[in-house]
Amino acid sequence: MQSITPSAQTQLHLISHPLVQHKLTLMRKKEASTTTFRTLLNELSSLMAYEVTRDMLLQDVAIETPLEPMTGQVIDGKKLVFASILRAGNGILDGMLTVVPGARVGHIGLYRDPKTLQAVEYYFKMPQDMHERDVIVVDPMLATGNSAAAAITRLKACKPKSIKFVCLVSCPQGINTLHQAHPEVAIYTAAVDRELNEHGYILPGLGDAGDRIFGTQ
Repeated sequence: MQSITPSAQTQLHLISHPLVQHKLTLMRKKEASTTTFRTLLNELSSLMAYEVTRDMLLQDVAIETPLEPMTGQVIDGKKLVFASILRAGNGILDGMLTVVPGARVGHIGLYRDPKTLQAVEYYFKMPQDMHERDVIVVDPMLATGNSAAAAITRLKACKPKSIKFVCLVSCPQGINTLHQAHPEVAIYTAAVDRELNEHGYILPGLGDAGDRIFGTQ
């Protein structure tokens, strides 16, 4: 069983808020229905969005309250891109967009070859002017880490200002693989589980996130 390397540990952000952990535990239950799973995922991803966007830059704007003028602060959500790794990443988008509705959305289509466990790309679409934007890559699971690493490699060709990776559940192997490929990318997760099984699934995990989101089990 692998352990997380010290260098990878420096880029790992474990979101341990009680509400996040509570909802994740309910999602893990095998008897959770598709509707329940989706609802919890939406709520949990909204909570995680607050942590992931904590360091977003603010700019001063002049406004008027009902009583007097003042200078307030706002974020420019249009400079942020949520990049979803299809298909399961789409399950996180709604919750994230609830928090930052002005964000742009990109999609990266990848599937894992069942024999090699390597990522194979079939779709890529991002907003324009990526060099002006910060990117948050979303995918429920960080298992082998191959898909996440491949997605970020592809994104780097667009030269965004910054990249973060967000997942619900991770494991040491996936964290180490992603960090080795992209050591500057911060990883945000709600759980670091024990290990992968022989099929590349996280243990104890929560099963195939895509199947559970879309009811295709």
